[in-house]
Amino acid sequence: MKTECGKLIDNIKNPILPGFNPDPSIVKANGHYYIAVSSFQWLPGIRIYESDNLIDWTHKTDVLTTQHDFRGNPNDCSVWAPQISYHDDKFYVVYTDVKSTVRPFKDCRNYLITSDSIDGPWSEPVYLNGSGFDPSLFHDEDGKKYLLNVIWDYRVETGNKSDGIVLQEFDAKENRLVGDLIKIFDGTELKKTEASHIYKREGYYYLITAEGGTGREHAVTVARSKDITGPYELDPDYPMLTSAHDPDWPFQQSGHASLIETDNNEWYMVHLMTRPINGEHVLLGRETAIQKVYWDEKGWLRLSHGGKLPAIEVEAPIGTHSEIKNQTTDFTDYFDQDVLDKEWNTLRTMETDDWFSFDTADKGLRIYGGESVQSLFNHHLIGTRQKDFKFKAETEISFEPTNFLQMAGMLLYLNDKNYIYAYITHDEEKGKVLRIMKAVDGIFDLSPVIIELEENQAVKLGIEVDDVEAQFYCEVNERKKSVGEVQDISFLSGGFTGNFIALSCQDMNIYKGCHADFTYFKYKSLDK
Repeated sequence: MKTECGKLIDNIKNPILPGFNPDPSIVKANGHYYIAVSSFQWLPGIRIYESDNLIDWTHKTDVLTTQHDFRGNPNDCSVWAPQISYHDDKFYVVYTDVKSTVRPFKDCRNYLITSDSIDGPWSEPVYLNGSGFDPSLFHDEDGKKYLLNVIWDYRVETGNKSDGIVLQEFDAKENRLVGDLIKIFDGTELKKTEASHIYKREGYYYLITAEGGTGREHAVTVARSKDITGPYELDPDYPMLTSAHDPDWPFQQSGHASLIETDNNEWYMVHLMTRPINGEHVLLGRETAIQKVYWDEKGWLRLSHGGKLPAIEVEAPIGTHSEIKNQTTDFTDYFDQDVLDKEWNTLRTMETDDWFSFDTADKGLRIYGGESVQSLFNHHLIGTRQKDFKFKAETEISFEPTNFLQMAGMLLYLNDKNYIYAYITHDEEKGKVLRIMKAVDGIFDLSPVIIELEENQAVKLGIEVDDVEAQFYCEVNERKKSVGEVQDISFLSGGFTGNFIALSCQDMNIYKGCHADFTYFKYKSLDK
C-alpha cells in the first residue's frame, strides 16, 4: 500500500479471479464493475463477478440457470466467451453454445439474453447466428447496435479456420440481425483471430482482438478505424500484450482482453492468463488478470508498466483501497441449506431434485446414482474449482453399495477423459471397499489397491494436493490411512477448463438405484 495525494492506494494482485475463470468481459454499471467469464460444460453458466474498486472481486451471480441443458455436448464445448455490456439501463450478454469442434467445421449457436438487473431474471435466449464464435455486441452513439464474431471458414487449409472478424447490425426492436454481413478484419500473421470487442474513443472505433490461439502464442492485437465497417489500421507495434516470447514468465497464454474506463478516466484491461506449474502444467486452468493501460500520444493502447508482458501486480485506481481483509479461497459447506451453495457447479445440466436432495436428517446432501464418471449426459456430480497450487479437501460419506456398479466418492476432475477418482464400491469377496480409478487422455487405469471398509460406517475421504502430486486418504473411527501411493496429477492440465474437486455417485446397474449421503465438504488452501 502507498499514499498518493493523501489517498490510500492498494496494488492489485494478479490473478484477480484465480482458478478456472477464462475469457473475461468487463463492464461498469450503477457504480460497480462486473466481469463475465466462460463456463463451458459447467452449470450454472456464465459466472459474474463484482467489484467496487477493481481490487477485490466476489462471485455475484450466474446468468444461465434452469433453462439450459448441454447434455451430450463434447468436452470443451457449450458456453464460450460471453460478452457483457450495459446500455439504456439494461444488461446485455451474448455468448456461444458450441455443439461440436470436429474439424473442418465448428457448430456454433450465438445467443443474446438481457436483464434489467445483474441478478436477473434474464430473458429467454434470442438466437443470433451460427457463422462463428466469440460474439460481442457494440452499442454505437447513434443508437445502432452491431454484433461482431469470428467467421469460421471450413475451406481454409490450416487447422484453425478462423478467417477474421465479421460485423452485422442488430435490430433491438425486432431482436434479429439485419443488413449485410461485413468482414472488417482479416487478422495478422499471428492468425487464429478471435475475441473481438469494439470501443469508441476520440472519433476512432478501436477493435481489440485475441490472436495466436489460446496456447503459448496467445496475444492481444489492436486496430482502429474512423468508420465502424473499416478499413481498420493495425497498431504498428502489435501485439500490445503477450507472453509468447518469455516462456519463463509466471503468467503465460496471455490474451483475450476487455477494456474499462474508471470515473477518473483511468483505463484497465482484463485478460486471461495461466500459471503453469514448473512452466508446463496448467492445473488451475485459464484465469483472469488485470492490467493498467493508457493511450499513447499517437492514440494506441499500451501497458502502463511498459513492454508487452502482463504484470503480476498493477497500480489500483486513484483513491481506491481494499476493504476486504484476509481474502481467502477456503470453502466449507455443511449442506444445511435447501439449495446448493453457489460455489458448486454441475456438468451439462442443472442440479434438480430429480437426482439430489437435502432432506436426509443430519446427513447433509444426498446424491442418487447417475451414469458413469465418463458420461456426457446424466453425470450426477457437483464440483468446485481448484484455486490453489496446494490445498486440502475433505468430505464424509455414508454409502452402502450392494454391487460393483455402484460407487460414490471424491474426484479430481478435468473432463471425462482426464480424472482421478477415489470411490467406495462393493467387491464380491471383500464387501464394502475403497478403490482408485483414473483416466489419462482417455486411457483408463484401475489401481490394484483395495481398502476394506466396515459396513454401515461413515467414511471421511480426503485429498492433499501439492502442485502436481496428490495423496488420497480415508478415516474411519478416527483412524486415518493413506489410500494408495502419491499420485502424479500433471495430466489434469490443458484444454479450455480447469481442475475441479468433485463429489459424485453412480449406479450403472439401475439408474438412481442407490444414493450416497455427504455430511460436509471442506476446501482449504495450503499455499503460503
